[in-house]
This record gives sequence, C-alpha cells and structure tokens, in this order.
Amino acid sequence: MGENKRGAGLTRQTMIDTALRLLDEVGLDGLTVRRLASELGVQSPALYWHLRNKQELLDGMADAIVLAAGMGPPRDGESWQDWLTRRARAYRGSLLAHRDGARIVSGAAALSPATIRMFDEEMTAMVGRGFTPVLALRTITALTRYVNGCVLQEQTERQEHAGTPADRLAALAGLLDGGTGATLLVALRESGGSPGEDAFEHGLRALIDGTAAALARRPPPHPT
Repeated sequence: MGENKRGAGLTRQTMIDTALRLLDEVGLDGLTVRRLASELGVQSPALYWHLRNKQELLDGMADAIVLAAGMGPPRDGESWQDWLTRRARAYRGSLLAHRDGARIVSGAAALSPATIRMFDEEMTAMVGRGFTPVLALRTITALTRYVNGCVLQEQTERQEHAGTPADRLAALAGLLDGGTGATLLVALRESGGSPGEDAFEHGLRALIDGTAAALARRPPPHPT
C-alpha cells in the first residue's frame, strides 16, 4: 500500500528531476530504470506509464539540461556576439552542473517541441541581425558541438586520469626527444596542463570572430 501511495503522484517531470539527481550520484553508467524506480519507491513497470523507454527518459533529462542554460533570443541592446558568448558559457555551465551532462545531451535522440520552438526563435533573431538562415543554423550548431566536446573531455578526464598533473607531465617527457623542454610540455605547463576556462574562452572567441568574418564576407543584399 505504501508503494502505491508513493507512486500515485508520479509524474514525468518528477521522474526526470529524480533521474538528474541520481545521475550526480551514480553517473550515466549506473543510472538504470530499476535504480530510478527504487529511488521513487515504485516498481519499474510504473515508470512506463509516463515514459516509453529509457531513451525517452534520457531525452527528457537532456532537454532539462539544455533549458536550464536559459535559451532565448538576445536581450534588448545585446549584440549577437555578446549573446552567443553568454549563451555558450551558460550552456557549458549547465552541462558541467551534472555528472556526465555532456554525455546525456550528446546522446539525446530528440528534444521537446518547446525547446525546438525556442531554437527557432533564436535563429529568427539572428536572421534579424544579418545572418542567413543557413549561417544561423551552422553557427549555433558549431557552438553547441564545441561546448559539448569541451565538456565531454573535461568530464572524462576527471574520471579517468590517475595520478597528479606532475606525474602525467613526467610521463609525457619520457616520450619526447626534448624531454621536459619539449614544446608540448612547455605549452601544457603554461596552460595548466588540462582544458579549462582559458582554453574554452580561446576557442569560443575564435568561433565568434570567425562568424563575424563570415558575415563580413557576405555580399550586400540586392535592393528590391
């Protein structure tokens, strides 16, 4: 009876919120339907009244992570450069807020209609600032993939790298003819030895500057 009472108020959103919390505890590989059901105090079949399969659960989790970054067009008076920079930073923060966040979003099969409509609003705002629809799509896609890749690497390195950064640099030095003075080792020492804020900002600025250059190369529209 107690289990039925706890399952009576089960909703799709409750399942997604609980799954995100559980994700931070056990990671994507440890997140199972059985584990989620146990956390919610129900039997596994009860979950399928709200979600057809595990992929739909993962898609809902991905959608929640994306929306938490605060999608939407530029603010009044905000340049497209500042908006895309803010958007990319917020998206990165949302991915980093959850263990395996980048894996969850990168593996999503579909996002919600609300998220897709928001994406269209963003692209429409970009067209209003001189982008073609294709350039708007490619720009946001490139930024999204860049952020996904950066966070995926960051989160993977946190889990897989054993030993201290000094140990890893020493191991690399043994592979290179220049030893500790090899160019790669110098660069790694000066950059902190791992991807982080500075490396992310460098790549982000390169993408924004490259987009500005692409816009500048566009021929002016023909007068109607």
